[in-house]
Amino acid sequence: MSAPESVVHVAFLPSAGMGHLNPCLRIAALFLRHGCKVTLITPKPTVSTAESNLISRFCSSFTHQVTQIDLNLTTVDPTTVNTNDPFWLQYETIRRSVHLVAPILSSLSTPLTAFIYDVFLISPLLPITQKLSCPRYIYFTSASRMLSFFAHLSVLTASDPTSQPHPSSFIRDVVKIPGIASPIPRSSLPPPLLQPNSLFESMFMEDSGKLAKLDGVFINSFEELEGEALAALNQGKVVKGLPPVYGVGPIMACEFENEEQGQRGCMGSILEWLDGKSEGSVVYVSLGSRTETRREQIKDMALGLIESGYSFLWVVKLKVVDKEEEEGLEDVLGSELMNKVKEKGVVVKEFVDQMGILGHPSVGGFVSHGGWNSVIESVWEGVPILTWPQGGDQKITSEAVRINGVGIWPQEWGWGSEHVVKWKEIADRIKEMMGNESLRVKAEEMKKAARNAAGVGGSCEVIVKKLIDEWKKNVQAT
Repeated sequence: MSAPESVVHVAFLPSAGMGHLNPCLRIAALFLRHGCKVTLITPKPTVSTAESNLISRFCSSFTHQVTQIDLNLTTVDPTTVNTNDPFWLQYETIRRSVHLVAPILSSLSTPLTAFIYDVFLISPLLPITQKLSCPRYIYFTSASRMLSFFAHLSVLTASDPTSQPHPSSFIRDVVKIPGIASPIPRSSLPPPLLQPNSLFESMFMEDSGKLAKLDGVFINSFEELEGEALAALNQGKVVKGLPPVYGVGPIMACEFENEEQGQRGCMGSILEWLDGKSEGSVVYVSLGSRTETRREQIKDMALGLIESGYSFLWVVKLKVVDKEEEEGLEDVLGSELMNKVKEKGVVVKEFVDQMGILGHPSVGGFVSHGGWNSVIESVWEGVPILTWPQGGDQKITSEAVRINGVGIWPQEWGWGSEHVVKWKEIADRIKEMMGNESLRVKAEEMKKAARNAAGVGGSCEVIVKKLIDEWKKNVQAT
């Protein structure tokens, strides 16, 4: 009798926020579809109920293939953490709790084949993962261009040992990365990175030089979209000795994410409204699930959308929580302007199925914050994108959008929190995005490339199957 086929067992450890949890679970689902067994180690308590609900839906969708184990976080005194942001506090709490991961891993009944965890956990997990007899990987939640900068930061630090160990002191006007034709201007860097001793700066500086100690990096990208950056990373141009970077994208929304959407929000009425619009005639506007639209900006945003002449679907997020926002938007706009908004568009202040909207034939353009998940979703549906970075890595991802010709980025607008962009500028740029035929053609070409990469026999499948085969050989050799 032949020996049973080796079981490939992969453990995953996410960090905080939907922007980090979603990619983790989507990559896990990718390996589940190839017959792997998955253990999901989930930090508890989560910051939001949205995270808890998504984890529950994921586990119930793969009952027999997924084992879920809680990582009960240690209590951290908020006064010892240099942030007021609940998500950054959670990142730091997880980093301080990783010593609890070792007993979890040692208690697993099935030997571990690979361990994949969040980019923000590199340094604290290294002492633990170095004792494992299996390879360890991170998943990176942004663009390959951003990963190139992150990796190259350790080179910049080492090149000037006399400088202070803060990017604000040794990064001048631009960052030139070997193998990347277009340099990254200092103005595009995440603002917290240029704030000495911020949590973001501390993590970046500590973790950048540790990438070489990993066995690989997973990223939601593919060659046709970011071939230059992926090649530079994998050919050792960015940093010598960097482990393989696996472009397993585009990794799209899975069924477990959509399970409850028929019962949530106002998607039914939104889709019905979209059904009544002509093809490519609607502008979709959403500046991210964590982005608060400043009240000073809302009036000009409304006027700009109206002046553009296109119908629009506008997802608005104000400072107050959703259930307290009922009168908020009209308070800002006034009844007269609010009535004009309702004549041309639909305003939503709650959860929406973004993929369902981007995939609707009537949607012809997307005004976005430039978050990488949103960029990939827009590329998947072939929808031109106008990016308006609000923070973090979003200027660097916007550069990737502009370089690849799938969208436009009005650089003069700056960060969303810097100043009010006037209504005429907004209207003009929306007209430019919606009326640019070459942009539409390029977006359609990239859509086809994305579908090919994710399809049967595509680059994603080839990479995953090859990795699983390697892991099986490792298991059989032990």
